[in-house]
Amino acid sequence: MITVSDEVMERISRGFTIPSKPQILIDIQRIIDDPEADLMQLANLLSRDIGLSSLILKTINSPQYGMSRTISDIPQAVMLLGSKSVGTLVSGLLLRNSFSTTGAISLERLWDNASMVADTMVYVGKTIKDKIAAENLYATGLFHDCGIAAMSQRFPDYRQTLERANKDYSRNPLLFEDELYQCNHAQVGFFIASGWSLPKDICQVVLNHHDEHFLSDHLQDEIALVFATLKIADNIVNRIRRGRDLTDWAPVSEQCFDALGITEMDYLDLLEDSEQMMS
Repeated sequence: MITVSDEVMERISRGFTIPSKPQILIDIQRIIDDPEADLMQLANLLSRDIGLSSLILKTINSPQYGMSRTISDIPQAVMLLGSKSVGTLVSGLLLRNSFSTTGAISLERLWDNASMVADTMVYVGKTIKDKIAAENLYATGLFHDCGIAAMSQRFPDYRQTLERANKDYSRNPLLFEDELYQCNHAQVGFFIASGWSLPKDICQVVLNHHDEHFLSDHLQDEIALVFATLKIADNIVNRIRRGRDLTDWAPVSEQCFDALGITEMDYLDLLEDSEQMMS
């Protein structure tokens, strides 16, 4: 498992600014951390924000979530999901708006891709034997590449670096960034996810999502399920949008199948089903 040295974290903290948490997220986390608070307090808070409420209901009523019935209001959603799950989901939904729209790459395309990965993670999670909280999968999909947005705003030449990394199948894509910037988007993403108080497992998957040895160390842990689901969903989206596998897919593909208890044929079925849903 990859860790971040104090030296690298210090460099990132000096060079990058964590997007400020929206006040509503601070208020939500305060309620979640209060042992005397109840779910209706959280529901009432969320209900005051019409835009966020609509986004939450749209997300959990999407086909990928596969709810047995339509969730029609925020109190229902909060009661069904629980406070911590709602907090994780809201964090992911608010992340996109916390960055400015300018950068070395198209941030709109980045967030669209992240949303597709998040939706696909939820769909894949529904099909496997070991169930994972859909909110954790969704938030991981939205957050996993948030470091790219920050790197794009920090380094004017970052687009060229990404293009090189996305075409070279002989090296880990993070090595290109490490050589040029002495940090990489997985480390920066971990810095942001930790600053937004996401669950530790999600932060670790964000940090390690390009580590081909991660599953070897965590195959028996629940975190392995989240990691494997992310890698499968990310590659499915890349195949659908760009017609090719990710450069770091081959070294981890078999381990991902083993972690989720699926075969390559199952994966190809998921790819076909996802393509039909996205079209």
